[in-house]
Amino acid sequence: MPANAPPASAFAIDVPAALLARARNGDRAAFEQLYRWFERPVFTLALRMCGDREEAAEVLQETMLKLFRRIGDYRAVDGAPFWGWLRQVAVNEALMRLRRDKAAGPPLELPGEDLLPDDVAPPPAAAVDAAALQRALAALPPMTRSVLWLYHAEGYTHDEIAALMQRTTSFSKSQLARGSRRLRALLEPETRPEPTHA
Repeated sequence: MPANAPPASAFAIDVPAALLARARNGDRAAFEQLYRWFERPVFTLALRMCGDREEAAEVLQETMLKLFRRIGDYRAVDGAPFWGWLRQVAVNEALMRLRRDKAAGPPLELPGEDLLPDDVAPPPAAAVDAAALQRALAALPPMTRSVLWLYHAEGYTHDEIAALMQRTTSFSKSQLARGSRRLRALLEPETRPEPTHA
């Protein structure tokens, strides 16, 4: 994969046209197959964005209900894959929940955010530990966590994230920079001075 290529999304599942056609015609087995294939990616995205298993389960349920009701809305325009359409439905559901959550902490914002350089480095190697990553992500404000996940895990651009969140591109960049630094700090072990021997 080229160095500047977006990461492969967990949603990137090649769905056969015949299966989609069956689902559009109301075939229950086709819907069950789609559910099995996309249950984990939808739940993981929702959990990373919302930070709560119950909220993630709600996002999963709403996403799959919309899949059931609106599968006829999907059109492969310009070769856009089905998984991209479904991922967009899941992202929109998660963002709606975040907007409704009045208790959601404010994003990490400071004056002069336009002047911040991009911090596009992925989280440190310690992030391989999924439990540690989940704890660290949960410590971030929801919008900041969402920007990190959408950018690093799903491959969205800053312009796309800004449009989704109804914010500016500089907002997305600043959240990524600050969130990445905070996430790195939460995941890196504390450095202790080497003991000196007399």
